[in-house]
Amino acid sequence: MAATIEKAVKKIVSEALETHVSQLREEIVRSVMDEIRPRLEAKESAPAAAAASSPTDLLAAIAAIQLGASQREILRALLDSMAKYSARSALFVVKSGAATGWQGRGFANNDAVKDLQLDTKDGLAARALQSRTVNSGNSSEMGEAFTSHLGKPSDDRVIVLPLLLKDKIAALVYADAGDGTLDPAALEVLVLSTGAWLEVISLRKISQKDGTESGVPERVESASVAHAAPSFSNPFAGHAPKHVMAAAAPVSEPVAVAETSSAATAAAPATDPFAGLSPEDADLHRKAQRFARLLVDEIKLYNQVKVSEGRKNKDIYDRLKEDIEKSRGTYQKRYGNTAAASVDYFTQEVIRSLAEDDVSFMGANFKR
Repeated sequence: MAATIEKAVKKIVSEALETHVSQLREEIVRSVMDEIRPRLEAKESAPAAAAASSPTDLLAAIAAIQLGASQREILRALLDSMAKYSARSALFVVKSGAATGWQGRGFANNDAVKDLQLDTKDGLAARALQSRTVNSGNSSEMGEAFTSHLGKPSDDRVIVLPLLLKDKIAALVYADAGDGTLDPAALEVLVLSTGAWLEVISLRKISQKDGTESGVPERVESASVAHAAPSFSNPFAGHAPKHVMAAAAPVSEPVAVAETSSAATAAAPATDPFAGLSPEDADLHRKAQRFARLLVDEIKLYNQVKVSEGRKNKDIYDRLKEDIEKSRGTYQKRYGNTAAASVDYFTQEVIRSLAEDDVSFMGANFKR
């Protein structure tokens, strides 16, 4: 009996996730197109640019990225899609302040990209990391190691674009004009879409792995409230360049971390905020905390512009009241009458994630 019920619940959760992800795909495409439509319209007014590509081509490229079933496939689709808008392209993983090559397209030797380090202290890569925006220049600004390994494009124009995941730069994407093909606006749209879709896929995988008996997915995270590690599955977490590895085989492709390693467990904080509770209550508090983070992460993912503007104007709650209260109701329905109700994890997470631990950003109408 229990096995039959469990099977039915899993089927319902799976179907709900598929519907949600499909809707989210459409929302991402619509949001991205709304953001860059003015640039596309300006581009269409220029005959030469219009001949090279069109909004229809760009939508097809975004669709190809979103068809990726895994993080690796998504990133490869990004590089493949960039071919129409740049002559050469490459992706460099950012980790511990270093930017290390992963894969390239259009080079005489694409393998030369692997494990090549960019100069992150000076030049275009450094500026992209500092400004978190697209930076353009010429190939000499990429550093001597880059040009000596990969050569200079015949047209010396190059750009570096940051790939953001959960507000952190996970990679730098390089593109150059080669024989004259370079469309910075289209490339920026592709990178932006890739970052958004990677977050969606990551949330989807975590939800599928940790679905609960009520059909609502929960996330697998540390029990720490204030300083938890990023909740998304970082596609570059397993990437370790040859020159920094010790007694380990090199990993040439990004790999998502599905489980916490023993080393990470050893490095985790020794203090458990739920140590004084019974095992049952401690587990309930952890689940409530994770569920609150999932709800607020979804609010943030769908409303990044509103969150940013709300912080500047200190009125996040007014801008997101409907979303916040709807999610609060979902949280209360699930945990409002349990032992976990002694701590308002949802409000804590709203302040931590949306307001960056500064409640003044929420505005005067926000009630704790």
